[in-house]
Amino acid sequence: MAVSVVVGSQWGDEGKGKVVDLLAPQFDIVARYQGGANAGHTIRWDGQTQVLHLLPSGVFTPGVQCVIGNGVVIEPKALVSEMQKVQELGYDLTGRLLISRNAHCILPYHKAIEEVLSADRIGTTRRGIGPAYTDKVARVGIRAGELVDPDLFGQRLRSEVARQNTVLCGAYGHPGLDAEEILADYVDLGLELAGYVTDTTELLHRALGAGKKILAEGAQGALLDIDFGTYPYVTSSNPTAGGVCTGLGLPPTAINQVIGITKAYCTRVGHGPFPTELTDATGAHLRKVGAEFGATTGRPRRCGWLDLVALKYSCGLNGFTELVVTKLDVLSGLDTVKVCTEYEQGGTTKSHFVNDTRALGMTTPRYEVLEGWTQDISNCTQADELPPAALALIDRISSFTGVRVKTISTGPNRAQTVELSR
Repeated sequence: MAVSVVVGSQWGDEGKGKVVDLLAPQFDIVARYQGGANAGHTIRWDGQTQVLHLLPSGVFTPGVQCVIGNGVVIEPKALVSEMQKVQELGYDLTGRLLISRNAHCILPYHKAIEEVLSADRIGTTRRGIGPAYTDKVARVGIRAGELVDPDLFGQRLRSEVARQNTVLCGAYGHPGLDAEEILADYVDLGLELAGYVTDTTELLHRALGAGKKILAEGAQGALLDIDFGTYPYVTSSNPTAGGVCTGLGLPPTAINQVIGITKAYCTRVGHGPFPTELTDATGAHLRKVGAEFGATTGRPRRCGWLDLVALKYSCGLNGFTELVVTKLDVLSGLDTVKVCTEYEQGGTTKSHFVNDTRALGMTTPRYEVLEGWTQDISNCTQADELPPAALALIDRISSFTGVRVKTISTGPNRAQTVELSR
């Protein structure tokens, strides 16, 4: 069996879109297994830049089939709009895109609920992601298979809008939503998506039986996992490798490669603990040179030095078989580069990460200081073109985590990539 997984090892925004796009030609199927339109996977090639929120990042590779799994929450308007843009670029999705009939839908009341709950307290994207997953767990959600059946969808939606209005109006003074207005838009959206919705789990099992290769694509990052991240400042799903099994219906025995993506430094969007955060000129420099602004929200990202303690935790959670280091080029021009190798908490030194938000908020990072480099490495495509100091940083990442770095990204474009053979 041949299933490979791409997982973000940090707080998201590690460059998963570029990596999946690079790997896609080696696979028959690329499948998203969790998250929703809160994802922003940026792909650049031949002078083009495209940001994907729901479609798998293999969509720009001709001949590759793309699957949106049951673990994804779908905003129908956003998905149809994204599909139209991709097809206008000349990439036909007919027969190539398949959507799980069990994927849950984000509907207008989910966004309304998130607004009245003052989502800024945990820094969400306000895309209705959390309330949609809440309804899924409460067993009242509307799935894609229902969305594409107009009569059934009408029944379910009217019932759900009435229930949601009880909360919106009664508890929060919201004027309420009109089910018929929503139906007028969403019945048509369902009809547009009807030809793509199917039993994707059965399809993936048949693909495995036929010897096809599947690449599973996650959104967000391991430190945002609902169970293992810095709760409550997390996403509402499982971006970790375990989410592949529940988000696509694939058995764990089918997975033979788990690729962890890490930046050469750290970033985080929104609230939550961030031990290595830099609020000085160096942090501002990383944000500027790295163009660290959210692809989905446009929010400036918090920036800091690479946290090897957190990265090793992600390696253990996911069982990474290899690492990809992105944005190494952003560190060019710095006299020194730091990596966090220990935490100091309450006078005690620790070398392991604990996802205790309160403790992390009181953590002081202890750093190793490495030599920096002045060379612009954005055009490097071979390991021997990289400065020794850059390779020393890569070696330190591998030695600390126990996982080999096999690929380095030296810029946002496909061609700005270095494969390591050592």
